[in-house]
Amino acid sequence: MEKTILVVEDDAGIRIVLKDTLTSQGYHVVTAEEGGKGLEMVKQLKPDLIILDVMLPLMNGFEICKILRKEGITSPVMMLTVKDEEVDKVLGLELGADDYVTKPFSLKELTARVKALLRRVEDYQNDMSVYRFGDVELDFGKYESRKAGQYLDLTPLEFKILKLMIKKKGKVITRDEFLDIIWGVDNLSVSHRTVDSHIAHIRKKIEDDPSNPLYVRSVHSIGYKFVD
Repeated sequence: MEKTILVVEDDAGIRIVLKDTLTSQGYHVVTAEEGGKGLEMVKQLKPDLIILDVMLPLMNGFEICKILRKEGITSPVMMLTVKDEEVDKVLGLELGADDYVTKPFSLKELTARVKALLRRVEDYQNDMSVYRFGDVELDFGKYESRKAGQYLDLTPLEFKILKLMIKKKGKVITRDEFLDIIWGVDNLSVSHRTVDSHIAHIRKKIEDDPSNPLYVRSVHSIGYKFVD
């Protein structure tokens, strides 16, 4: 099935190049030049992937990403920016973005990352297993999660992190292992702080007391482990 990609970018030149390039790769590409229109199109089209520029007029990419995740929209988000500062990358990832590409970028690199993000989603869709612990239920095939019967807004990246931890239940996963397995060995946009931030977000959603977690445990100076 043809995948739909939404590109939200105010620079007409970049918007056209991305649409032409991704269309040539077999994707259905739609575009928006500002955030408000982009949000409307997400709700209408439910795209398989959102490419989101950070520096947009009226509403920046960080604000849009935050709204998407708050409303429970789990489509993978790739953020584009002219900035190359670690704090910006961390902020985008903490708000629920799945990847981060700095302008100027090579089209080869960007299309490779697009394929990787879409493949990540397909991996979950092909695995229909359901896992339950405490009052939490995770359906890795449907991207659905509940706690005490109430829907959680776990992102695809948070699903992937939890799936990794559950598969290695009881074993310590170092921060470097998280970076290599979840983000890939070639992704230099993320750091140990990014791992910690995502773990903190997961705890807020699944733990009764995030400051005293029962399931996602810290292993001092090393990493984390899942205990059920």
